[in-house]
Amino acid sequence: MMMPSHSRPPSSPQELQQAFALFNQVSEQLTSAYAELQVKVEQLTQELAVANGELRRQYEEKEALSQRLAHLLSALPGGVVVLDVAGSVEEANPAALRLLGSPVAGERWGEVVERTLALTPVPGEWMLKNSERRISISASARESGNGEILLLQDVTDAYMMEAQLQRHKRLSAMGEMAAALAHQLRTPLAAALLYTSHLANDSLAAEDRMRFSDKALGRLRHLENLIKDMLVFVRGGRSAQETITVASLLGEVQQVMEPQMAQHEMHFEVRDASAGACLLGSREALAGALNNLLANAMQACRTHGRVSLSAKTDAGGWVIFRVTDTGRGIPQTVQERLFEPFFTTRTEGTGLGLAIVREVTQIHGGEVTVKSTENEGSEFCLRFPIIKP
Repeated sequence: MMMPSHSRPPSSPQELQQAFALFNQVSEQLTSAYAELQVKVEQLTQELAVANGELRRQYEEKEALSQRLAHLLSALPGGVVVLDVAGSVEEANPAALRLLGSPVAGERWGEVVERTLALTPVPGEWMLKNSERRISISASARESGNGEILLLQDVTDAYMMEAQLQRHKRLSAMGEMAAALAHQLRTPLAAALLYTSHLANDSLAAEDRMRFSDKALGRLRHLENLIKDMLVFVRGGRSAQETITVASLLGEVQQVMEPQMAQHEMHFEVRDASAGACLLGSREALAGALNNLLANAMQACRTHGRVSLSAKTDAGGWVIFRVTDTGRGIPQTVQERLFEPFFTTRTEGTGLGLAIVREVTQIHGGEVTVKSTENEGSEFCLRFPIIKP
């Protein structure tokens, strides 16, 4: 039988041998690649197990840390309030709820403040409404930048201790200066008794009687002022809290001091650049402090001297009062003791005026400074925090 012409002739032994060798080579390469793949899989499996273990460990650590933080927040004596980016309360710890008096989660913080807190003259400090408790509030941004964390701290006891300490200091100062104070009381009292004794003389002319009467009244008024200053100093100038516009305070002080300035032939000027700013505190105490500084400025000037009172605000949320004069100035050695109780360079002074000014300023959350040059004049500066009316 004849083979078809298109059939392939049988492979030779040499070709079969080459094909078999190629097959073996490819098979070995596949086996090697599979072995390497197995090694890689084992390595990746081990690495994945290690990574999973590390993630599990980190998760457990974070979970334990979260529980500890939650426990700490619950146990903290200070309040913690967490706000979101919109200013709403996300979370508040038990101490915060005790201070604020009710659940606040979900409320706007501004509404919580309006309902539960009242302003004080000290920035960052508030009074709890319907309570004598005082708290300080500080804020810090959250790490994510989405909101704030507020820390609420009850500082009532600290204020009470500070008030007691200041009172003890004042009483101690009065005790140390008791002898000098007794002399200050005795001198005007003796003069008043002397002038009064002349009034009993029936032969005294009417003009002399009037003169002695005026002098006796003058000494008695000096005694009254001395006693009033002592009482204000011992009490620390504390009084009721009210919202006071700077403009109205300047007007009140000007009304009191302008006639006195005119009587002493002084050029007196009042400038108001407070732009409607308001203070929180005692109108009587603040007006008294400014009147005291103006009286000192008037006494430091010669006839036709210049005294000015001004008020302006700054970008930091403060109102600044300045009392300036063209008087004799204050020596540097004296400036260092100006605000000490009972320190005075005037024979008629009580030595309490500037001590009271400093006390009133500090109670209202402010500060007082002085700049003076001998024979050129002085400037006293009082700074107080502004409140929203």
